[in-house]
Parts: sequence; C-alpha cells; structure tokens
Amino acid sequence: MYSLNVLVTCARHFEGETTDEIKELLSELGDDNPQISMTEFSGILYVDTTSSPLDLIKKIREKLEDEPWSIRYTMRAIPIFAVTKTDVTEIVDTAMKQSEKIAQGQTYRITVEKRNSEISSGEIISQIANKIPNRVSLEKYDWIVLVEILGVITGVSVLRDEDVLSIQREKRGSLE
Repeated sequence: MYSLNVLVTCARHFEGETTDEIKELLSELGDDNPQISMTEFSGILYVDTTSSPLDLIKKIREKLEDEPWSIRYTMRAIPIFAVTKTDVTEIVDTAMKQSEKIAQGQTYRITVEKRNSEISSGEIISQIANKIPNRVSLEKYDWIVLVEILGVITGVSVLRDEDVLSIQREKRGSLE
C-alpha cells in the first residue's frame, strides 16, 4: 500500500520539475526527506511528508503571495487524510471515520475523482450520504468528503474548500 498524505498534480511530463519544487517547499517546512513518487497516471504525484499537509498548502499559498513566479509546476495540492484500497465498503468506512469533523447543522458535499477504476461513483456517493446524518448541499457546503480513486488505492479526506489548493484559482483570485 502506498503511503501518501498529499496528492499533487502537474502538467504531463513535468513530474521531475514538480518533485523538485515540492521538495524545496517541504524543506522550508522542515521535512528534508519527503517521499515523492510518480503514479501510474501522468501528471499525478504521491507525496508522503512528515509535515502537515495543511501546512504545505499554507506554505504554497504564502509563496504564491510573496513570489508567485516561484511556483511554476505544481497545479493542485490535495491533502489526503487516509488511504485505503479501492473497495466501496472500505472507502465508505474510511469516510465515516473522518466525518466526525462535521458538526451538527453543518452541510457537506461528496466529490469522487476516479482514475482507472470500474467502481461506481454513484454507489460510493449514495452509501456515504446514507451514513452521514448531516444535510448534503452541492452549492453552499461547509465540508467536502473527497474520494480520490487512483486505480487500486483510494485517498479519502473530509476537508474544507480552502484546504484544497488550485494554483490557477489562487492566481486568478490575486488578480481580482
């Protein structure tokens, strides 16, 4: 089983440059030996760091504010709080363990990103939705139950919108 706590995307064939960029950022956070590996999917890297995934996101945001030119290859950084094998029951159980973060009265949405898998997104969504008592809201939600299926392994995170970093969105936002 892969060990990862951040999923990083980049342009195809720029995995090497992106790896160097992420290693430099993590070094500034005090992790001098992160494990970064290419996946079977072009443009997607597994990152396993001793730093908090949310600290990495914050660090990239600060860099973008101070030196926007220094982030050239990273496109998205997504914290992964748990990894499981790609199996509906295991994915649902993993999501349920994390759903305790969702307070009574708060809303959530479920997002399934699927690569190289025949598993049904609809089945995952309905099973998770049936087990979390809070209201689902696709427009105005407090939390995202994110399921990242990458072939035989799946990353699951219950997080806030701002916990996921999209470089394009950040750069657009700073221009407004």
